[in-house]
Amino acid sequence: MKLGVLTVPLYSMKLEEAMEYLSGLGVQTIELGAGGFPGNTHTAEYINGEKPIEELQALLKKYNLEISAIGAHGNPIHPDKDVAAKFHADFETAVLFAEKLGVDTVITFSGCPGGSPEDKTPNWVTCPWPDDFLKIYEYQWNEVLIPYWKKTVEFARSHGVTKIALEMHPGFCVYNTESLLKLREAVGPEIGANYDPSHLIWQGMDPVASIRMLGDAIFHFHAKDTRIDEYNTARIGVLDNKHYSDVAGRAWSFRSVGYGTGEQQWKEIVTALRTVGYDGAVSIEHEDSMMSPKEGLEKAISLIKDVIVYEQPGEMWWA
Repeated sequence: MKLGVLTVPLYSMKLEEAMEYLSGLGVQTIELGAGGFPGNTHTAEYINGEKPIEELQALLKKYNLEISAIGAHGNPIHPDKDVAAKFHADFETAVLFAEKLGVDTVITFSGCPGGSPEDKTPNWVTCPWPDDFLKIYEYQWNEVLIPYWKKTVEFARSHGVTKIALEMHPGFCVYNTESLLKLREAVGPEIGANYDPSHLIWQGMDPVASIRMLGDAIFHFHAKDTRIDEYNTARIGVLDNKHYSDVAGRAWSFRSVGYGTGEQQWKEIVTALRTVGYDGAVSIEHEDSMMSPKEGLEKAISLIKDVIVYEQPGEMWWA
């Protein structure tokens, strides 16, 4: 495995400055945003041709870094066709950018359509009753989601991107292990997970169990934590739409690694990843409203350095 960081939180730095900073902390891989919600602050000049790709490759070599994935998280099946077209274009741009860099993994969301062709806003179905919701669910999956990804996978494959790593995120059709595997079965092996435990913990899932369930469908890994506020959860449950800044009032909050579940849990997560054969980047994503980007990243890096398994086990000399 390799220690990685998503560079988006360091948007105030120039890319080379961010590379120098992260390399000095022992980071081995970086994940770059190329559109969608993460934006393209660090990549725009290379995407639009103002700077040659060779310059970026030289920077990577200078700071002894690799690119683990290109991110373009968005909703390419948004019911507003203009919104959907923008996110789809961002995804295709990310694929073409990855192709130039020799990167085979692009990260995004599955997307979420409306409840009917007439809708203008997404409709995330979370229960089977009243019956309207099951009809919406069938429409979304069979008429929108699966056809879109079957076509989009063909484009990605033709440009050398063989791993479309969907981040399982509530609000989108793929939000847990079961929905990820359902889409993978319908579309093909190019569909896999950008496994981010923070989105699954608050849903009540055990990261170790869900990692074991996904197995080789895990294409990339985000190291981000979630703290469950037991008092607030006992009062209001986990379905919480208050703003992330309302830490005192929320049932759960995203935290830097170790501030949600603790070091031992992260050792168990790394062990589970190793068990299913994952040997890619452990890419830290900072979304902790109680810490600055630098402090949050540095604390996460410190913990992940201690729990990550860098080397192959080798021969069992004792057995």
